[in-house]
Amino acid sequence: MKIAKDTVVSLDVELADLWGNVLERSEEPVLYLHGGYDDLLPAVEAALEGKQPGARLEVRLEPEDAYGEYDAALVRVEERARFPETLEVGMQFEGVPGDDTPGDDVDATIYRVTDIAEGKVVLDGNHPYAGVAIKFTCAVREVRRASPDEIARRGVDGPNAVALQIEK
Repeated sequence: MKIAKDTVVSLDVELADLWGNVLERSEEPVLYLHGGYDDLLPAVEAALEGKQPGARLEVRLEPEDAYGEYDAALVRVEERARFPETLEVGMQFEGVPGDDTPGDDVDATIYRVTDIAEGKVVLDGNHPYAGVAIKFTCAVREVRRASPDEIARRGVDGPNAVALQIEK
């Protein structure tokens, strides 16, 4: 069966930078619902259209087609006292602790802690791969028709189901 709208696709995936440094590699095959459901980066989904099990694909993605350009405005420096006692570089927060004043728009940005020093915490709301050109390599394992329930829910359930689309 070929990859087409309303098919569930199983892939082995590897993301690397353009120098070949592996950024991520799927340990198990990942599943997504093909056909414009925003489960996969649009450029990758377009390149997979019509492929069959056994196909291998490599797509070069510029930042604007992957995780966006790096935005320095998404970096914040906050007082250490605003955070839980246990705090480590790499931890993530939705919004900034203490920024949820009633009536204010709630900041839904996911911030990563990138540094802790001298009573300050540096937070970065950019995706870790923002500003990076990506080499997306995959192998198609399986393709099957999506169930009516999967189509109605606009996605595939399960531990290996993914949504790689990043809203910019």
